[in-house]
This record gives sequence, C-alpha cells and structure tokens, in this order.
Amino acid sequence: MDTGPKTTLSEQMYRRLRADIVKGVLRPEQPLRLDALKKTYAAGFSPLREALTRLQAERLVTSVPLKGFVVTPVSLDQMWDTIETRILIETRALRLAIAQGDDGWEAGIVASLHGLGKQVARIAALPDPADEDQQALEQRHHAFHRALIAGCGSDWLLDLSEKLYIAAERYRFPSLSRGAGRPTRDVQAEHEALAKAALARDADRAAALLDAHFRATGEQMAQSGAAVPPRQSA
Repeated sequence: MDTGPKTTLSEQMYRRLRADIVKGVLRPEQPLRLDALKKTYAAGFSPLREALTRLQAERLVTSVPLKGFVVTPVSLDQMWDTIETRILIETRALRLAIAQGDDGWEAGIVASLHGLGKQVARIAALPDPADEDQQALEQRHHAFHRALIAGCGSDWLLDLSEKLYIAAERYRFPSLSRGAGRPTRDVQAEHEALAKAALARDADRAAALLDAHFRATGEQMAQSGAAVPPRQSA
C-alpha cells in the first residue's frame, strides 16, 4: 500500500510545528491540544500525532501525563546544557572531519562560508530586512556549521549535531531579533577564523575557536533575555 502522501503530510506538519516552536509562535509550556492544532494547521490527527512524537524525541515537545503534549519549557540551565553538549559533540566531529575530510569537504566549507558572507553583507545593507532575508541567513548559517563537520564520517555525530542545532536555535532566534551583541561582536569574522583553521588542518585551534564561538553566542543569548531564568527551588 502506498503511504507516500501520508508521510509527506506528516513531514510538513513536523516542519511547520518545529519552525513555530523555534520562532516562539508556539510559546514555551503552551499546551498542544490536537483539536486546536487541527484547526490552526488544517491537518488530521494522525499526521499531527506523528509530528508531535518526532518533536518529543528532539525535546522540543514534552508529554505530560493526563494533559497531553506541551511545548518544552526554556531556561538558562537548559540553554547552557544544550550549548555544553553541542560543544562536546561538534568539537569531536570537527576533529574527525579535519583528520579525514577530503577535497569535497574543503570545497563545502569554502562555498558555504562565501554564501554566508554574501547574505551577511546583503542584510547589513538593508535598513529593514524582510523575513525571507533573515530566513536565508539562517539557512546559510546552518549550512556553514554543517559543512565544518560534514567530513567526520559519523552519522550519529551528524544526527546529534542537527538536533542540538535546533534546540539551541530556540534561544538564538529571539536574541537575534533583539539585536543583542551586534556592536561588540563580529560573528562573520569568527566564522572566517573557524574555516581558516579547519582548512589548515589545525584541529586544536579549530576546536578552541568553535568552543569560544558557541560560548560567545550563549552569553549573547543570556544577556538578551532569550532564556527564561530557572525557577528557584522552594
């Protein structure tokens, strides 16, 4: 039996819900009731359940006993846990990529850095960038970080990296919209230094730069108020 259309609809619901969680359209701790979602997204119960199950596996959605699904809460503690884990996974993947990446891996880094730089310059020249300009920037930013580790040879590391990128984006997206850190930080220069170290096969320097890059982003997100402070214990 052909299940293609059903699978396609489930994937569409997954991507739409994930994007709305990352952007904050669906707020942290907001209940995700199937009846309401069905009306909002014009989808059936089956693809919605499949999408929510996938999002639960990515920790973007939480299942609460007797209440159903809710958007996973955010906090400074969770944000830093995500960043520390991402550093652990991606510095390891970067070291492996540097050790065994081929010419295609190097070309991918060069091309993605160039594309990212072009979009950064394009947005800098616009007084009020449109949503599609920001989306293009995010796509190219993601592509660059993916290119850095693409040669690691480990599907597990790449899969974990993808999940952690999305988890971190929940905090990074609001900090970017508020413009935190722009006067004092040249993020594109950090990307260029990362690419240079990786292409030079300097694993120690590249890993140190990636560590510092992620931590600087974490500080920027914390200062912007993108993460809800952790609840105080009673």
